[in-house]
Amino acid sequence: MELVVRKTDLLRELQLFQGIVERKNTIPILANVLLEANGTEVKMLATDLEVGLRSKCTASISKSGSLTLPAKKLYEIVKALPETDVRIEEDRGGVKVAAERFESRMQTLPREDFPTLPEASGTVSATLGRDAIRQMIAKTQFAITGEDTRYFLNGALFLLRPDSMGLVSTDGHRLAHITMARDGDKGKGKASKADAAADENRVILPRKTLLELGRLLAETGEGDILYERGENHLFFQVGDRLLISRMIDGQFPAFERVIPKNNDKHVEFDRDRLTSAVKRVALLSNERSRAVKFQIDKGKVEIASSSPEFGEAKEALMVDYAAAPVTICFNAQYVLDFLGVVETDSVSLDFKDEMSQAVLKPLGGEGYDYTYVIMPMRI
Repeated sequence: MELVVRKTDLLRELQLFQGIVERKNTIPILANVLLEANGTEVKMLATDLEVGLRSKCTASISKSGSLTLPAKKLYEIVKALPETDVRIEEDRGGVKVAAERFESRMQTLPREDFPTLPEASGTVSATLGRDAIRQMIAKTQFAITGEDTRYFLNGALFLLRPDSMGLVSTDGHRLAHITMARDGDKGKGKASKADAAADENRVILPRKTLLELGRLLAETGEGDILYERGENHLFFQVGDRLLISRMIDGQFPAFERVIPKNNDKHVEFDRDRLTSAVKRVALLSNERSRAVKFQIDKGKVEIASSSPEFGEAKEALMVDYAAAPVTICFNAQYVLDFLGVVETDSVSLDFKDEMSQAVLKPLGGEGYDYTYVIMPMRI
């Protein structure tokens, strides 16, 4: 194989593979990216056997062929090169990567050792709005658990309906649920007749899939996402890039039962003021529990924290509240995670008492319905 490719083109694609390749995997080939040169483009593929990414860029190819190279080292070398053409060619059992006066020879692993990934059938299950999916991921991915013992929670539940789509994540202490229309200003995907005839489609997307899909959508680009559900894999076509993901085989909890229906107390906050107050007060909270108290009384909410090693802090916010006084304790980071992803000027807190689930929601958000359930702490 022998080719010449622009540094900027190659670097842009290699950067997207860095979160996918496994550097500590017991299978060495999974640390490599597969390059396949043919015609006027070089195709690239990386996988950790759970998530895979196919990509390509234009190249001047003198000799077709395929080979594998360490994804991280190749990225670092290309990133360090000046803005020029990069030459890649097989050379005496290794691979030469060169540009201008720089020359390197990298070790390769057999192309035959690289795993075979499933191919998309080309039958699109749904067209999803790019902006809608990006918003949905941002508002839910932080609530996914990292506990391997509950593998079915190591992802988010994707709900696809003829006229809407939703994403739900939980770690057992909080739950984030967002629903967006599939046609409208926020999500321009159109429901097909086949979609309309189908029932709600549910699938658990792995945490890493959401992370990598979010990275792809952070790249500048236009056009909707083409989504396909296979037998064991999911396919997301984003422009010229294809993200391939295994499905998590498990039963996601019945999240609808967790969302309280009888919270009879309501407080509204200015989002920026609440964010600043919680950040300041949390500085003197217990480092392990991160607990802050919301002491809700007529006309005000006092946010307070204390710890034996640091001291105590409190800050009062004026609010419109006339019900009975209630003191609820929350994990400050859980509250800040929510406040960090909503864009509205105001947010609401609905609650029943100091022991029951509370609900945070943005006020005035257009194009979506976002519910954040948070469990009070007992301290």
